[in-house]
Amino acid sequence: MNSEIKQYGLIGYPLSHSFSANYFAKKFEKENIKGCAYQAYEIDSIEKLSELIKSVPNLIGLNVTIPYKQDVFKYLSSVDEVAKNIGAVNTIKIDQKNQEIKGYNTDYYGFKQSLKPFLENNHQRALILGTGGASKAVYYVLKELNIDCIFVSRNPTNDNEVAYEDVNEHVIRHHQLIVNTTPIGMYPKVDAKPELPYQYLTTQHLLYDLVYNPLETAFLKEGKKKGCITINGLDMLQLQAEKSWEIWNK
Repeated sequence: MNSEIKQYGLIGYPLSHSFSANYFAKKFEKENIKGCAYQAYEIDSIEKLSELIKSVPNLIGLNVTIPYKQDVFKYLSSVDEVAKNIGAVNTIKIDQKNQEIKGYNTDYYGFKQSLKPFLENNHQRALILGTGGASKAVYYVLKELNIDCIFVSRNPTNDNEVAYEDVNEHVIRHHQLIVNTTPIGMYPKVDAKPELPYQYLTTQHLLYDLVYNPLETAFLKEGKKKGCITINGLDMLQLQAEKSWEIWNK
């Protein structure tokens, strides 16, 4: 491997659906960025992160995806304040010389910037589907925007979580923003969707799916049938990727 080339990449498991490698390859070509490469590093255990960093001497930055956004904390020298408050990291900056690894959360930026143009006055309460790393960034943004949130989980563990089977007409009617942070409906299982009573959706609802492949998930299709505003995860991904690039090169 050419040690002159600045290396960037993505860690997660599995990575067959990776957006980032393709995005950065196109970015480098389009913007005529020389001497840089971006690669997907599929590691089946977060414990292999240190080994990976040592094996790629010119590794400057990594994106972090499922299932390591929370597990990565113990391998970091420091964590940005926003990422610390969220409790999830999806971007790390590596200083090989000083052996420093700092964590950031750019999902926060990507979600906030992509959601804000679509918010209306009635979107005061939200359902967040899922409780993984991505849900934490979503929750942080919505609280900043003064939107009350309830998590929907297969196995509720606290008072701010409800089970899918408890999401009834009343819950749907009173939560007009619904954000899917789970991988349900992602390619290749494109017919899958969160188990919700979609018949109670109205034109007042906004459905946001962090999944981007396919661009219109079964979840969003149900929303479209009812005249809801629907947003997929592509803009969020592009925004968070650009914010990662900014962090790595500042």
